[in-house]
Amino acid sequence: MTREGRLRRRLLGEPVGMRVLGWVGPLVAAAIGGFLRFWNLGDPHQLVFDETYYVKQGWSMIQFGVEMRNDSVLNTAKQIDQNFTAGNWRAVYDPTVGDLVVHPPVGKWLIGWGEQLFGITSSFGWRFAVAVMGTLSILMVGRAARRLFGSSFLGTVAALLLAFEGHHFVHSRTGLLDLIVMFWAFAAFCFLLIDRDASRAVLARRVAAIPRDRLTRSGPSMGWRPYRWAAGLCLGLATGTKWSGLYFVVAFGLMTVLWDLGARRAAGIPAWGRAWLVKDSPPAFVALVGTTIVTYCLSWWGWFATQTGYNRQWADTHGSTRWGWIPGPVRSWWNYHAQILEFHTHLVSDHPYKTDPWSWMIQGRPTSFFYEGPKQGEAGCTVELCSKAITSIGTPSIWWAGTLALFVLAFMWALKRDWRAGAILSGFLGGYLPWFFLADRTIYSFYAVAFVPFVVLAVTYVLGLCIGGRTVSPQRRQVGMLVTGSFVIVSVLLFAFFYPLYTAQVVPQDFWRMHMWFPSWV
Repeated sequence: MTREGRLRRRLLGEPVGMRVLGWVGPLVAAAIGGFLRFWNLGDPHQLVFDETYYVKQGWSMIQFGVEMRNDSVLNTAKQIDQNFTAGNWRAVYDPTVGDLVVHPPVGKWLIGWGEQLFGITSSFGWRFAVAVMGTLSILMVGRAARRLFGSSFLGTVAALLLAFEGHHFVHSRTGLLDLIVMFWAFAAFCFLLIDRDASRAVLARRVAAIPRDRLTRSGPSMGWRPYRWAAGLCLGLATGTKWSGLYFVVAFGLMTVLWDLGARRAAGIPAWGRAWLVKDSPPAFVALVGTTIVTYCLSWWGWFATQTGYNRQWADTHGSTRWGWIPGPVRSWWNYHAQILEFHTHLVSDHPYKTDPWSWMIQGRPTSFFYEGPKQGEAGCTVELCSKAITSIGTPSIWWAGTLALFVLAFMWALKRDWRAGAILSGFLGGYLPWFFLADRTIYSFYAVAFVPFVVLAVTYVLGLCIGGRTVSPQRRQVGMLVTGSFVIVSVLLFAFFYPLYTAQVVPQDFWRMHMWFPSWV
């Protein structure tokens, strides 16, 4: 084996073949999951949960370039929603007053473009963009698993688990922002996985091309790394949807620079620590953090391009001797951000679905997105009392197994130095851990959809350990495959069991109560 070949094996592990097969399983799973997500996507034809904010704000972006305040002439929010649902959107907005919104524009632009495609009276259009992202993320998690584990089978398992994961399914069929955050954050993770392999291949080739006696202490660079810049763009779009995307910037930034450190050490670079600090870390900061900042700022172009956005003219009436040299729109924008931060910092009002992050993984208090109780003869109800609900219950087998998998991942990363375990944990670091420091605020379990791909990857990782590698006995491998297949089947059956409560089907109330396994679910 050549020197380059030995370096590639040391840096990248065993070569993985059958590239075409690695696409087939995830594509099939995405097709199945997409069919489920788009089937009757427009039902119910009414604004569900926080769609009352984001669907209307999305259409406002299309019509006005910014979010406009709901018309105060109308008496109630219910009347506003009824007008909007009926397509009478001109009676919904006051076109002269911008609305104080507390989330950046990216997600609402995406929802608005879906509405523009199908028309404002189409509830299918309200949810179209999010459903597309939900479907694509099934393919993405399958491909990420295939790259992580070097197994087309495990890639297919991961894609199937996400296709039949209830939390992800409900969000894929609802015009909210959280799945959009998930999509862009996970896209960044996928790009960084590709960057890891590509940069290590470059490092192996360049080190092998230099005679050992001429190898400098810091070694060669790893190239300009376009996939890392793409990851920075995605993180900017995640942050431009919700500020919680910033946590992923920190988590993935640490992950990718630690990968560089390990690569230089494994390649035999003499001064690998200094090279990492000088050659790798500054470009990584620019590519990830710099691109995130630029993308985030550009995402507000609609607010800057109009004169009617909230706080747009604030600087005109608030002069400053210290900051007067800064253009007025920028000062107004900065003050707007201060007001958003103030809102989030003091968001401590009580809510029946407020939850503690400790309960999210075990599905302690799923969020009810929609509930009606039709009586006999109403909405197709054939018994005395029915239920029509959309409840964001994660498929229990996946989330409960994911809870246990966290301990396995921590062990394998801390004691076995398995980089794959650390990569998956980085998703929890960015999507889950920060909420423990914000538990005094009003937060909800549906925020967990932002890291659901990593729950699936955690479970898939443990299933891969059950199957074992190439060196295990055929009997052990057969048992592992049986366990994995059984787990997937159980997860699909549980998804089917809860399906009526994911899709607002009219069912007898006793049937609904049968699905409320714990008092906290009601």
